[in-house]
Amino acid sequence: MNKPILVVAIAAALCAGAPAFAQSNAASPPAATAATPAPHTDVQVPRAQDAQGRPADKAAQLDQLYTDFWEATLKLNPIEATFVGDPRYNDQLPNFLSDDYRAQSHAFNVEWLAKAKAIGADGLSGQALLSYNIFVKQQQDQLDGERFRDDLQPIDQFNNLALLAVQLGSGTSAQPFQTVKDYDNWLARAGKVPALYDQAIANMREGVKAGIVQPKALMVKVIPQLDAVIRDKPEESEFWSPIKNMPKTFSDADKARLTDAYRHLIADQLMPSYRKLRAYIADDYMPHTRSTVGYDALPDGHAWYAYRVRMMTTTDETPDQIHAIGLSEVARIKKQMDALRVKVGFKGDLQAFFHFLNTDKQFIFPTEKALLDGYNSVYAKVQKGVPRDFAIQPKAKFEIRPVEAYRAQSAAGGSYQPPSEDGTRPGIFYVNTYDLPSRKNWEMEDLFLHEAIPGHHFQLSIQQEQTGLPKFRRFGGETAYIEGYALYCETLGKELGMYADPYQAFGQLQNEQFRAMRLVVDTGLHSKGWTHDQAIQYMLDNSAMSKTDVIAEVERYIAMPAQALAYKTGQMKITELRAKAAKELGAKFDVRAFHTELLKDGALPLGVLEMKIDRWVSSQR
Repeated sequence: MNKPILVVAIAAALCAGAPAFAQSNAASPPAATAATPAPHTDVQVPRAQDAQGRPADKAAQLDQLYTDFWEATLKLNPIEATFVGDPRYNDQLPNFLSDDYRAQSHAFNVEWLAKAKAIGADGLSGQALLSYNIFVKQQQDQLDGERFRDDLQPIDQFNNLALLAVQLGSGTSAQPFQTVKDYDNWLARAGKVPALYDQAIANMREGVKAGIVQPKALMVKVIPQLDAVIRDKPEESEFWSPIKNMPKTFSDADKARLTDAYRHLIADQLMPSYRKLRAYIADDYMPHTRSTVGYDALPDGHAWYAYRVRMMTTTDETPDQIHAIGLSEVARIKKQMDALRVKVGFKGDLQAFFHFLNTDKQFIFPTEKALLDGYNSVYAKVQKGVPRDFAIQPKAKFEIRPVEAYRAQSAAGGSYQPPSEDGTRPGIFYVNTYDLPSRKNWEMEDLFLHEAIPGHHFQLSIQQEQTGLPKFRRFGGETAYIEGYALYCETLGKELGMYADPYQAFGQLQNEQFRAMRLVVDTGLHSKGWTHDQAIQYMLDNSAMSKTDVIAEVERYIAMPAQALAYKTGQMKITELRAKAAKELGAKFDVRAFHTELLKDGALPLGVLEMKIDRWVSSQR
């Protein structure tokens, strides 16, 4: 998308479970076999050079271009570098909302697109051609999106840069706090936060004049988020956590210096900037927020939404077409839900069954510990079934953690944060324990398969570990593929030994219905004039989702238009490709080989994925 990388990172790190990096994909290592469950690592063979020391062939020139591009990307986007695990820019925070930064980003995209086109695609084949086409498309997409001014509405309850700062500065996310240099890096980076918040205020003022403002339904959720951060005493702040957890190996002099510096940072810089931002939003911006919720109510809104649909789904489907697909899928899945209601012997109608699933005490976790223990038991169970379906598995470690309290109210029920490149930070499945009665035990197996194993943890970690891919692909992502694959993994439950309990099987139907409803609701909100309440009621009528979850989800779709369309769109395509491969190969079809082919090249646009799988099928005959 055309949003600066920090905003992309916020969406991923705080709620969506997608990776915190730009879009991408590329060259593939050899497929893993049954004897080698972990992905292979390519050996990088030196290329021949010309008289000027440049790579002699076009593919090698492009490989070097991608390497140089990635280095330039991290320098331009230091927050992205931090999330990847590259520490070189951990002290930097550009004013990414400023006009200067927007101009710099434009020049960056123009420059690298021109460099790639100057080399050209003539003579390329296989993965070299694939990488070239993806790179050129992504740079052009960035340029196409510049007409849409996301920077004029920079804050909402999901894309809240003030919360990302807390997550980084509290030591619970990607920013490391292990050495004295790490602590000094955060001092330098956090010192630039007030200027960024001032720019956010200036941009929102400009947005008010231009008629580009956030819906009131979103901004009322931002105020309590900021209130949860603001503290009178530095020692009570989340930003004080690194001081409380300071390594004992630091010298007394460093401990004293850093303690004083952090106290000054929090009391004299961060808290005043949070109070200023909060006061502006509550007292000045809020009266200008709009009662409408869709992008179709914004200037150039229909084109803006159509652009986002195209980017998120990697298809040419229109909002009207997607809406119709959603209505059909909702009806189909609802029939399966009703059949399961009959199977378990429930006597009431489907709405009564939904009420039963939401209120009966047998489905409610009594404590946070019980919830976390439940997911850990699912983890152990899934691990036993994975070898049946997957020959390729990640090397990265994995952890389950509760969502931090300060962001839990607006966070999704579960989300995933990828590991760092160097392996020092594991992949993390965040489980939301806020409003515990709304977190039903019948959704555990399905949610784990999506967010953790074999869903996001497998796909994102394996992609990142493929050192034969250009880094813009290793650390990038096409949302339709990433989320479509994770939703596809939910359908693998029975193959992996899950869903033996009919209520866990209902959890899979419920969450597939959840993603089908997104096709209807997202397009309804942003292209058909649906209201906030209309969208909520539609989801309550067609699923067993709690009202707490429904409200949070509808407001997510309002804040992140078209992102939610990617899940079902991608899952339907992957399911279609597997069925097609199984039909054409017959007895030769091997699901482990299919999953290796699906995963080994990283996230691809859906059309590119289809062509790749078709070639693989032909090679297996």
